[in-house]
Amino acid sequence: MSTQRAAIILAAGKSTRMKSSRSKVLHPVGGRSMLAWTADLARSVGATKIVCVVGEANTDVRAAAEALGLDIAVQEPQLGTAHAVLAAKGALAGFNGDVAVLYADTPLIETPTAEQVFDSLSQGSDVTVLGFEPEEPGAYGRLITKGDELLAIVEAKEATPKQLAVRLCNSGVMAASRADMFAALDKVDNKNAKGEYYLTDIVEILRDMGKTARAVSASETEVMGVNSRPDLALAEAAFQNRMRERAMEAGVTLRDPATTYFSYDTEIENDADIGANVVFGPGVRVAKDAIIHPFCHLEGTSIGQGALIGPFARLRPGTEMAAGSKAGNFVETKKAKIGKGSKINHLSYIGDAEVGEGANIGAGTITCNYDGYFKHQTIIGDGAFVGTNSSLVAPVTIGAGAYLGSGGVITKDVPADALAVARAQQVNKEGWAARYNAAQKKRKAKKS
Repeated sequence: MSTQRAAIILAAGKSTRMKSSRSKVLHPVGGRSMLAWTADLARSVGATKIVCVVGEANTDVRAAAEALGLDIAVQEPQLGTAHAVLAAKGALAGFNGDVAVLYADTPLIETPTAEQVFDSLSQGSDVTVLGFEPEEPGAYGRLITKGDELLAIVEAKEATPKQLAVRLCNSGVMAASRADMFAALDKVDNKNAKGEYYLTDIVEILRDMGKTARAVSASETEVMGVNSRPDLALAEAAFQNRMRERAMEAGVTLRDPATTYFSYDTEIENDADIGANVVFGPGVRVAKDAIIHPFCHLEGTSIGQGALIGPFARLRPGTEMAAGSKAGNFVETKKAKIGKGSKINHLSYIGDAEVGEGANIGAGTITCNYDGYFKHQTIIGDGAFVGTNSSLVAPVTIGAGAYLGSGGVITKDVPADALAVARAQQVNKEGWAARYNAAQKKRKAKKS
């Protein structure tokens, strides 16, 4: 790649159809915003300059774009796509490479597809448009071609019956050199049915200037735009299907693919086995041979080789399960490092903790990590045995090989290899239950 690349991301829409206080491009697909998807796409093809075009009212979009490291251009009022791209002209002053126009509400375009748009320019095209063939062309603009040349883009409202019969449609994505793009944009007018300045007009303008135009193709799913909640659901479903297929192709077992949900950055190695109804939030890494049983939710977690998780486990951010470790049914962890071979079999909460290797955490054990103001850490050494229904009041350290009797409230450090028993002494009162039951039955009889 010798020519520099830039991208203009259009994000100035009013988002009215989403019926949300949040701008539509900030709604997530696969665990991250559509705007973040598009910014990542631009970076993945080597764009060194990325300009996000926002409206004056899109303060949330502007803040998100700035947080993503994008340059900002403001389009006000919104007079069409050509007008939006022109708003970015100043932000690209001094840039002399190729520019792609992307859309912040189109999150599923993949890197190879965007690459072919830029590659077409390097292969002799002066302007390249990304097209697709939908099942129902409907109101999409049509790409009118002759051989490998693109002659024009015709909006459906402006098209003749013959042009409407064309199946190759416009995705909106296009690229040209900065010089050609803005030279053509300066000549765009709004003499059309909507009274807007169409970016698509630059194809004919550039051709009239003796330039060459071409079209490249993508799948309909990739260029799916999101304008409403139903659209958002369709995009999420398409993303999930893509991730499921790739996981299985990479050697991951999905016991019920339709109920397994991924995030944009989920990483699962081959021979991992994922049960039904498992949700991967952002930041999850699963090593080979790990088994995630049904009905688990994982986020910000790494699962070591051969680890066993669930069923019905919730692993929260900061959890690290080492090789061969276990977090069983109804176990919740948070910011916890669980050592190799250690087991938390069931009904426990382990948070802000470090558990060594080969430890056993009994049922009903909790780390009492929060005092109402601050979080405190619990450390459990290698080979320690924590009895059932233990409450470990942090900060506290349980030494290697220590043994905690069941039902204890542990408030002090336990030395290595020591036994800790922290519960009230049992007292048996002979005959008390018989006397109590007799008295209560007599009392009940008087009331009836």
